[in-house]
Amino acid sequence: MKGQDWYQADDVAESYDDKRFSRGGRLIDNREKRAVLDAVGPVEGKRVLEIACGTGRFTTMLAEEGADIVGLDISEAMLQQGRRRAQAAGVDEQLEYMRGDAGRLPFPDDHFDTVFAMRFFHLVDTPERFLTEMCRVSREQIFFDTFNRYSIRSLYTWTLPMGSRLYSGTEVQEMLDSANLTLHGAEHDWVFPYGLYREIPNVLASGFRKVDNAVGWTPLGRYLASVSYWDVRV
Repeated sequence: MKGQDWYQADDVAESYDDKRFSRGGRLIDNREKRAVLDAVGPVEGKRVLEIACGTGRFTTMLAEEGADIVGLDISEAMLQQGRRRAQAAGVDEQLEYMRGDAGRLPFPDDHFDTVFAMRFFHLVDTPERFLTEMCRVSREQIFFDTFNRYSIRSLYTWTLPMGSRLYSGTEVQEMLDSANLTLHGAEHDWVFPYGLYREIPNVLASGFRKVDNAVGWTPLGRYLASVSYWDVRV
């Protein structure tokens, strides 16, 4: 998996949220949280697993909404940040963080109602392996996002330190078919790439976001979107 060692560094974990979700990156954080809530909510009493949970943005949010949630990540440094976040939010006793390999999940079959992963599939070399394992431990729903092959992101992904795996809609559908999953719904967003928003102040980013949304609602929006959110059923 791309960046496995990088994500486990203490200094990376400590600065991860500030670098990605401050300034204009707050718009990205808000949109991703809404995508997760729209797909998996209402979550009260629902058993949920997040793989590659990182610093716990989503696990803490869902715990606050009443989910019975486990966050799994390969990086202990990231998990420590997640535990601090949960404690600050007062939900540290309502969720569990575990260190583990997303390709070999330490749970029995059909253990969770929902399994989801955000900012994960662009890092993996064998996505079918991970999707199949997510399917094994979920009895109902899987949710994940991808970066799209035919978008602006394809113009600069080669400049990123770890690169980025891009997917076409056909590739995602083939993955779902191989895991015997059914597409329930999909959303496509972000004509402008994430990197742009992270580099500019929030007030300026809001103006770009208005343009982004306006383009996204046109017939071309689906084809220009750089990110897709996939809601699938087991």
